[in-house]
Amino acid sequence: MSIVDWSVLVLTLTGIVAYGIVRSRGSRSMDDYLLAGQSLPWYHVGLSVMATQASAITFLSAPGQGFTDGMRFVQFYFGLPLAMVVLSITFVPIFHRLKIFTAYEFLEDRFDTRVRTLTAGLFLLQRGLSTGLSIYAPAIILSTILGWNIYWTNLLMGGIVLLYTVTGGTKAISYTHLQQMAVVTFAMGLAGYLTVKMLPEGVGFVDALHVAGEAGRMNLIDLKFDPESRYNLWSGLIGGFFLQLSYFGTDQSQVGRYLTGQSIGQSRLGLLMNGLLKVPMQFLILLVGVLVFVFYQFNPAPTFFNKQETESLKNSRYASQYQLAEIKHQNLTTQRQRAVLDMQAALQTDDEAGQTAAGTILRETDEALKVVKTDVTKLIRQNNPAADTNDVNYIFLRFVLDYLPHGLIGLLIAVIFSASMGSIASAYNSLASTTVVDVYKRLINKAGSDADYLNASRWATIGWGIFCIAVAQFANQLGSMIEAVNILGSLFYGVILGVFVVAFYVKSIGGRATFWAAIISEVLVVISWILNLTAFLWLNAIGCLLVVSIAWVLQRTVFRDR
Repeated sequence: MSIVDWSVLVLTLTGIVAYGIVRSRGSRSMDDYLLAGQSLPWYHVGLSVMATQASAITFLSAPGQGFTDGMRFVQFYFGLPLAMVVLSITFVPIFHRLKIFTAYEFLEDRFDTRVRTLTAGLFLLQRGLSTGLSIYAPAIILSTILGWNIYWTNLLMGGIVLLYTVTGGTKAISYTHLQQMAVVTFAMGLAGYLTVKMLPEGVGFVDALHVAGEAGRMNLIDLKFDPESRYNLWSGLIGGFFLQLSYFGTDQSQVGRYLTGQSIGQSRLGLLMNGLLKVPMQFLILLVGVLVFVFYQFNPAPTFFNKQETESLKNSRYASQYQLAEIKHQNLTTQRQRAVLDMQAALQTDDEAGQTAAGTILRETDEALKVVKTDVTKLIRQNNPAADTNDVNYIFLRFVLDYLPHGLIGLLIAVIFSASMGSIASAYNSLASTTVVDVYKRLINKAGSDADYLNASRWATIGWGIFCIAVAQFANQLGSMIEAVNILGSLFYGVILGVFVVAFYVKSIGGRATFWAAIISEVLVVISWILNLTAFLWLNAIGCLLVVSIAWVLQRTVFRDR
């Protein structure tokens, strides 16, 4: 990166953090620190909810997902708008009316302390692990750009966010989210525009979509019902609905965002805003990845996008084998470029036979290139068993560094950093609030002063920050970050949602039946994932339905008199 890039990066991040801290001055109570005094308008709530979900993983891994797998990942979000409607009608008014700090306080009133503690514990485990992944994603950037050790980079990334989260609390997080979303929207839109502008003369946006479609990258909707398929219309609508309902309805990192609303109406508007904007935003981010794929059809693409690993391979005993793979890759790339040009000519003359022939060659070379990449991946793993051999997370970053103009490089790096800061800060805050409210205040220090709980919140934030940074040190073994974080969530969210569904809608079921149903269901969900019985999105629906059904059976058999 140039001096211009570093200047843009530092100024953007400094401005965002400073603005958030200055606007959040005056957090003198636990209510101010954890809920911003419930003083924020709907657009603050909506943008904060979006920024919490849109981590660095979204802007680092999602374009790579679009590059390698096309647009079908957008189906993952199809259940989101419906989930926002359900939350606005049911969860929001109940949480506001009870004047709670965390979602899990409600469970003690409805059931008992055990159910509240178990559900809070499941959240703490899941969110702590997921936040480690959110720290690791932007750490990849510094490690790749500067050649820094990834472990020290994780410490730096997690520590910067921890600083302003401990200082300003929820209000600082919300104000930084406003700036982050503005920067993100502008920078990603500009990146997509410049990618199209860098295509060969005569190749426009529509032509690029045609090329992407022939290469199987415009696979937007899959109507086939297949439980083993990760992404189709049904898994998105059903599995995605349960995942989003659980995430936004029971995950404190999100509940804490809309509990800051001035009123029930403001919180509802914020959630509905998220439901309307999130799917188009994710569509555009994936589309940027697809456009990068089209760009590389006309330009030489790296055999492997993680430059650190390929440079290491060139200086290893596998260098000659890697050189042969590079030659194969170059020959296939040349063949692919000819097919793309033939496709372009056929499109301009409406030559359907020519389009079909070029499309066939394009798909064949695409498959052959995947074989070459697999061979290179094996060499990298042999050279360095600890290497990150899934380069989905590096595709967009490599494109930005190699082709985009200086200044914009720094801005896009700032986008990934600021998005990460938003989601990590929200996670730190939610982990601290759940720890203090549901564990410390309830079980350890029941009669403490507000000052005691405020100090405990800050110390809990520091403690969870250390834990999440430790998790980040092992995240390089998990492949695509955007899939890993959603798989991790799916292991817990369905069960947590099931507990809340029982609490809200099945009044005849008591605490003991719900407690044991949650434990049994969590074990079954983990076993289902280990045995790979179904695609991970379905685990959300399965977990929820298991809790409800098992609790119903237990209540009418084992615990019928209790």
